[in-house]
Amino acid sequence: MSGFVKIAIDDYYSDNNWTTIINKYWMLAERVSDPRVQGWFLFDTPLPTLAMVVVYLAFVMAGPLWMANRKPFKIKNILVAYNAFQVLLSLYMFYEHLMSGWWGDYSLSCQPVDYTDSEKARRMLHLCWVYYFSKLSEFADTIFFVLRKKKSQITWLHLYHHSLTPFEAWLLVKFIAGGHGTFSNIVNNLVHVIMYSYYMMAAMGPQYQKYLWWKKHLTTMQLVQFYMVLFHSISALIYDCGYPKLIASGLILHSAIFIILFTNFYIQAYKKDRRKPVEAFNNNNNGYTANGHVKANGHITETNGHIRNGYTNGHTVTDKEKVQ
Repeated sequence: MSGFVKIAIDDYYSDNNWTTIINKYWMLAERVSDPRVQGWFLFDTPLPTLAMVVVYLAFVMAGPLWMANRKPFKIKNILVAYNAFQVLLSLYMFYEHLMSGWWGDYSLSCQPVDYTDSEKARRMLHLCWVYYFSKLSEFADTIFFVLRKKKSQITWLHLYHHSLTPFEAWLLVKFIAGGHGTFSNIVNNLVHVIMYSYYMMAAMGPQYQKYLWWKKHLTTMQLVQFYMVLFHSISALIYDCGYPKLIASGLILHSAIFIILFTNFYIQAYKKDRRKPVEAFNNNNNGYTANGHVKANGHITETNGHIRNGYTNGHTVTDKEKVQ
């Protein structure tokens, strides 16, 4: 008997190598995927998406080394145009989410995915496809940081977010294009309209800084967004409408992780006790005070109680502080 069991085990492992196991799981995934997406560009397999994320991360790691002995690129007009494009794209997707179901047709408590060929179902499917490519376009946020030598803004939170969202959007199109999970998309679109409007104004030059007093509230909006998605996803576990509870659970975990990350960022950026700007310059920038003005190697001056080129009203202001 023992010899028979050993032979059976050997046969099992010989027939079930990693390639075979992956193929079997992929065949299973194909059976439960949305048949309407079959043959769509980049959606036969997740490997192209994985490759793009890997290339993106490789550029982020190697880019600062390549830029080490180069001057920052001056791309003001490109930044303004890019952020304006993102505002318009987010407005379009927000409107399409409303027209594809969330304006009166979808239930807030629990909404199944419509896999039919109805006009609204197809409209939502196309919208999810556009949403996927919008997440790929946001790689440019980090690329611009590298080209402008803003390495300090490439945080772990930033990379985690931009690396994860393309896979989430790919799964959305491939398996669950519509229904309960798209609530997070429409909220995200609205937040991005406001967020990219801020970044567009920030890129337009220092003369617009006085209109950007609400920078701090961008993180607050992000936190509100994830709390909304968290509680909305919990409702899909309470009410049974046919929406996959595994996906709802994943959305809950996703939201909880980002709530923790953004809360930590908020505390680090706005709530920690900081030394006064004058003291910081005196200690760290070889500066000195003279007639009420703070100087640091002749580059930073204080006027009327506001410190320019780095600080305004006690809050750090960068050309474009990116958190999504």
